[in-house]
Amino acid sequence: MNPRVLKRFIIICLIATFIVFTASSFFQELFKGESGDFYTRQGDIHIGDKKYEEAIASFNKALEEKADHRGALMGRALVFMQQEKYKKADTELTYLINFLKKSLEPDDTTGVGALSAAYANRGIIKDRQGKYKAAFDDYVMALKTDEGVLDGPSLFDKILYGNSKPSTVRDRAIYIHKQLQLPPEKRLLSLPEKDKIQRMYKP
Repeated sequence: MNPRVLKRFIIICLIATFIVFTASSFFQELFKGESGDFYTRQGDIHIGDKKYEEAIASFNKALEEKADHRGALMGRALVFMQQEKYKKADTELTYLINFLKKSLEPDDTTGVGALSAAYANRGIIKDRQGKYKAAFDDYVMALKTDEGVLDGPSLFDKILYGNSKPSTVRDRAIYIHKQLQLPPEKRLLSLPEKDKIQRMYKP
């Protein structure tokens, strides 16, 4: 083969290899997203499939990639809520709330939504434990933080609950407030049929 032709062929191959490698790296980063996002999305899917141990494993991997990944922290809390491990869920949500309050930027709308959802979910835990005043306080904080994220239902609700009309934070907060105005002997704060369809929140 002519040396010039061979040299030109090698140069073309090198350039082509560089272009392919660069494009591949670009698209991998584009679809991967931020550190921890892939495993967090994977964990969300596992929650929808009720594969809670797999979900926890995915969220833990996300946290290994990015400490304090708020989606992964929220995901772990939701798993614990589904498993009725309320102490663990409360601890996870309290940590997330404190972390977000310290680190949130004013223009971080996603973070504001996560903070609101964390308050709402912690309120649900306290509600289920019969701590109604504490639950009401968290519901109020959730609504004050970002009422919009608490409107629903979302696709996540429909997948998780198979229910298009779950109880919302606003509904529950209003109900608790009215009941707390009554004498203790006339209060009806636990409504099992409605409580069991109360939605959890994930922004």
